[in-house]
Amino acid sequence: MADLIIALDAPDRDRALALVDRLGSGADHYKVGLELFSRWGPEAVTTLRERGKRIFLDLKLHDIPNTVAGAVRSAAALGAGLLTVHAAGGSRMIQAAVEAARESGPRGPRILAVTLLTSMDPHEVAGVWGRQVESTGPEVVRLARMARQAGVDGVVASALEARALRGALGPDALVVTPGIRLPGGTRHDQRRVSTPQAAIRAGADHLVVGRAVTADPDPAAALVRVRQAMEAT
Repeated sequence: MADLIIALDAPDRDRALALVDRLGSGADHYKVGLELFSRWGPEAVTTLRERGKRIFLDLKLHDIPNTVAGAVRSAAALGAGLLTVHAAGGSRMIQAAVEAARESGPRGPRILAVTLLTSMDPHEVAGVWGRQVESTGPEVVRLARMARQAGVDGVVASALEARALRGALGPDALVVTPGIRLPGGTRHDQRRVSTPQAAIRAGADHLVVGRAVTADPDPAAALVRVRQAMEAT
């Protein structure tokens, strides 16, 4: 069964912890992203760890290799289990991140490469790359292969590309899929979204669910619906 990660994209500490309390034992794995980390800081990770939660620290590191390596060491000290870097940072940056994570031994964070943001479509990617892009799929696979060769444990990508990634990277690579929505749910600002069933069938190991749960009037009930959809796969 794929693992469910709740994106804790709350604007501040109090609202984040209120949501964690509402979800209770129904969720034990949380994504801490830029919004919450920028407001609350490292304590966002340590406080959740003290509550027995696992942490996916989604900072999408993208800087020179030495700076990224230092950030990875800091994340490892906090107890993050998963940590993201941008594949576009290149092989040397990724290798520096992986080596820094390994310094912490088996408890160090597993490094995930972000390929293309799920908010991007081929037109936007073409504007960034400066060349024609017919589909995001080949670009995602190209970046993922490069990152995997540089040593990452897995990749973050849309579930729409998960099957191709599983075929390209093999059974041991982690495939983490954000942009998960229940059937009929709003896409918000995401372009490449998927249902829990489709993501699991495509080979995803971790499903990241945010506003489909956190923006619902009854987050706990929404979480139950997501888990039921996963179990029905």
